[in-house]
Amino acid sequence: MVMTVANPALAASAEDLDRNAMQALNTLYKVHPVAETLSKSAKGILVFPNIVKAGLVFGGSYGEGVLLKGPAVADYYNSITGSWGLQAGAQSYAYAVFLMTDAAVSYLEKTNGWEIGVGPTVVLVDEGVARNLSTSSLKDDAYAFIFSQQGLMAGLSIEGTKISRIDR
Repeated sequence: MVMTVANPALAASAEDLDRNAMQALNTLYKVHPVAETLSKSAKGILVFPNIVKAGLVFGGSYGEGVLLKGPAVADYYNSITGSWGLQAGAQSYAYAVFLMTDAAVSYLEKTNGWEIGVGPTVVLVDEGVARNLSTSSLKDDAYAFIFSQQGLMAGLSIEGTKISRIDR
């Protein structure tokens, strides 16, 4: 059984991705003000405004997003994850990865797809991490926030996600 999550017919235009990414960031900043603080010193921000995840034993997720450098969109990327195991359901969510070093941005731009968990260190920011995070405590290459979750599916993570450049 092969399950595909990506549907090119539903691919967003560059203008749609730009607008949706900015709306998603504004939502994130309202829910996690520390994210807005991080944005001020980030070298780049990957924003995936709508990831769709589904699975029944075998599963996957897909979404498209943007790389922001300052206020401008620098490039477009997709996010793909495959999984298997005890899982059932579907959900959508957004996530943003704040790239804090030039090396992290360079790694993203120069690799043929970045697999989260390989390469720059990414810290998934949850409520506990967010409480203790400040610009003076930043020491990792990247910080990721998952937000705007809808649907029913347990075990949300970006570990093992592959991020690749796409044309728009």
